[in-house]
Amino acid sequence: HAQGSVAVSLSGSSRGSVPAVELNGITYVDVQKAARKIGAGVELFAQSKQAKVTARGFYAILTVLLPEVIVNSRQKKLPAPVVVRGGVIMAPVSFFTWPELQKALQKEISFSNNTLWVERPFDFERIENRVNARENEIVFNTRKDIPWTLTEPNKHTVEVVFPGAVLKRDEHFRFRTDFISSVDLHQDREQAVLKVILGKSAKDWSMTKQGSQLVLRVAEKPAEVAPVTAKATPAPAVTQATAPVVAAAPVAAASATIPAVSSTEDVAGETPSVLAETGGLNKDDFEEMFPAADADVPVMSADENPAPSSTPVIAAATVAQPSTVPVIKTEPQPVSIRAEKRKIRIVVDPGHGGKDAGAVRGKYREKDWNLAVGNELARLLKKGGFDVKITRSTDVFIPLGERAKISNNFKADLFVSIHTNATKNKNANGFQVYFRSEKATDKEAAETAALENEAMQYEEAHYNFVDALLQSMVKNEFINESSKLAGYVRNAVYKQPGIGIAVNQNSSVHQANFYVLKGVNSPSILVEMGFISSPKDRARLSNKTAREKMALGIYNGIVNYTKKEIK
Repeated sequence: HAQGSVAVSLSGSSRGSVPAVELNGITYVDVQKAARKIGAGVELFAQSKQAKVTARGFYAILTVLLPEVIVNSRQKKLPAPVVVRGGVIMAPVSFFTWPELQKALQKEISFSNNTLWVERPFDFERIENRVNARENEIVFNTRKDIPWTLTEPNKHTVEVVFPGAVLKRDEHFRFRTDFISSVDLHQDREQAVLKVILGKSAKDWSMTKQGSQLVLRVAEKPAEVAPVTAKATPAPAVTQATAPVVAAAPVAAASATIPAVSSTEDVAGETPSVLAETGGLNKDDFEEMFPAADADVPVMSADENPAPSSTPVIAAATVAQPSTVPVIKTEPQPVSIRAEKRKIRIVVDPGHGGKDAGAVRGKYREKDWNLAVGNELARLLKKGGFDVKITRSTDVFIPLGERAKISNNFKADLFVSIHTNATKNKNANGFQVYFRSEKATDKEAAETAALENEAMQYEEAHYNFVDALLQSMVKNEFINESSKLAGYVRNAVYKQPGIGIAVNQNSSVHQANFYVLKGVNSPSILVEMGFISSPKDRARLSNKTAREKMALGIYNGIVNYTKKEIK
């Protein structure tokens, strides 16, 4: 085999390389380093010789010597088995181009010329510049019908706006010709914007549709075959939908091609966007994001247009081929490809329940307080505009592992589990909040986790290998966000009047191995409202008003976190 490396390009910029090896004609890459380069999470398990690659709503488990991967609980074939070289787990590079992973990362990933190309999902890209003595052209490739608006902000500038278009990458480069001085192409929210600084000889410019391509032409005079000239006049912008006109035929002239000044240039003729593919996925997999583009419409020739319009028009239109008289069709309204905004999803998990009473002191049971605060918290969150799911709203038993599954099936953005602490030390008191790790921060945190994990004795479910493996994995990619969420909740409860339970600002946030938080695919915390074993805390939590104030404090912490941390 040949040892080497594979380059990584992110939106046209070099992001270094990852170790690679060539085995039987198949390129393998370092799973850990490649996953991190493209923005995915990754965990390695030395004893089982496995690697887990994760993204939002996606996980894949690769096992050494096996030619298949577990992807979201389903088995999928690899072109060759996973291998180990020099203590490093390596997988075929094609794994990182799978549509499921691209969809989860919201990126387009391809492999060619020994490079992993990572781009944002796009339907609009510049593919070449054409320069000759008579004119300059900038050529764009489109994956759907894209309208445009062409304006002249001043006598030296032409600006074209493409509503609903998503650029492959932003670019700025110079022509330094008599027709075009420089070009700036960038994404501005839900539209692409092209700004061209004209050269001293630029007298005429137009944008035309040529099949699946759009061409901006800048020249000294109109193209001879064009039925309509798009001469610049300081007039209001004319959009494609309101002023349709027959597109000009392409100019037949030998042209030189100069690339844009980019740090890394991709090759032309890429495969269609993974988000636009209709084949290759099962019906249970990812839905199509982009609508299918209409079929190319033939361009009308100059002979078919009896007379040019007397009104200067900038935008082109889609034209139906007539039998006698040309019929000009207007463009459809642009379709936004941005995902529809949705509410933040939060799972509230009142701990214990049913046959699992939790900690008990006299007539007071932990499960009852957890349920009361959980229901109040869910009510506040719904009123605050969140999409909320509660694991139990009544006194029923739910296995710990099932709670994580409820959260993942709901595709929750946050998971908050409500509990009440207990210990043999009657002097122990106060509010605490935890996030999960394999190792506890201190002895007290370990004891608290052991107490809450006792609920496992009530579980009768038997999980298969995949479930057991998932629930044994630490969600490292969410630890930082979970710790932030814990801090926001702690601070809000500390500031909330009417609770009457101590909150130590220096020692109330801990981490420990809570089983209920295992396998949750989102930032997750476990709140210990106080100690049922403490006479002081017990007196406060047995009061309905104090419990409602506790729910309000937790709610305020969640709101503060979502406002400042969730993009």
